[in-house]
Amino acid sequence: MSDKKDMNYGNHISASFNEDLAELKADFLKMGGMVESQIEAAVTALVTDDGRLGEQVRDGDKQVDRLEMLIDEEATNIIARRQPAARDLRLVIAVIKMVADLERVGDEAKKIAKLAITLAEEGKAPRGYVEVQHISNHVRGMLRDALDAFARLDPEPAIAIMKEDKRVDEEYKAAARSLLTFMMEDPRNISKCMSVMWILRALERVGDHACNIAENVIYMVEGEDVRHSSTKWAEQVVGN
Repeated sequence: MSDKKDMNYGNHISASFNEDLAELKADFLKMGGMVESQIEAAVTALVTDDGRLGEQVRDGDKQVDRLEMLIDEEATNIIARRQPAARDLRLVIAVIKMVADLERVGDEAKKIAKLAITLAEEGKAPRGYVEVQHISNHVRGMLRDALDAFARLDPEPAIAIMKEDKRVDEEYKAAARSLLTFMMEDPRNISKCMSVMWILRALERVGDHACNIAENVIYMVEGEDVRHSSTKWAEQVVGN
């Protein structure tokens, strides 16, 4: 049964416990902002043919990895020292799960950056950049909304993100079909078009990770695991 009416995290007698939880949340949101910026920069590097920017994104992945390790250590220390229960335990468990998704978003940004560097060296692909920009904007918005839902402990936006993930899947499939058709008609640029195809796939995966974060926000607030469930069921959970 949900205890969302009493979701005021950080309202403990122990001031140091409050500080531990606040620091965990702050570092998680910092990492979220970092990987969102990396996705944006990686796509900008692709669209503007900026290999140097691509290299910066690629090399910045190490900062994301370090922050992931820091957050994991913070979460482990809270469990070991504070022995949290109920809502606090759900928060810590959710952060452990969600930080793994953020790390993978960073990996996707690094992948896009590497492909952007290659295309900057070899020359642009003839198709696919408009679709890349569109899907990038879509999934970055989803990720931003998921982080905001976490910050405000609000499961309502999480439902919308789950629905948006289905739309991203449809956009990705349509873009992939269009690119495949072009490659069949003009095979001279297959290698470059395949790089764009992998970038589209990486962005689709970012949408998946944003959806995972949204599902964990619902778990954190409602105490109900909605992974592998329908959006309709998640709506019922949040509505109760």
